[in-house]
Amino acid sequence: MTRKSLFAFSKRAFLNPASTHLTSYIHAHIQTGPDGPDKWGDNRVIVGDCNRVVQLEFFLGTKRERRMSLAKIDLLIKVLTQFRTALAKEISSIEEQSVLATKKHKKHK
Repeated sequence: MTRKSLFAFSKRAFLNPASTHLTSYIHAHIQTGPDGPDKWGDNRVIVGDCNRVVQLEFFLGTKRERRMSLAKIDLLIKVLTQFRTALAKEISSIEEQSVLATKKHKKHK
């Protein structure tokens, strides 16, 4: 008999609008047991973008590994937040440059 996996958390989402037909996605899950937490469970974040897939595992088997798993996700969140801030700033700069170029072009007509 096959045991059904139980999840304390499971989330899948596409990273691009459906209209693009692009296959970028994120899938994250934390496995638990029928009688409570499962320190040997499968805990991972999977990110797929076009033909590339990255899987990050978060092992909870030992106290040290549990601390390391929390530190790993905390650092990922911190870096992604910083990346988002820098990306938004770059987008803003590009948009401002585009507006200035358009104004300059209209002025010379």
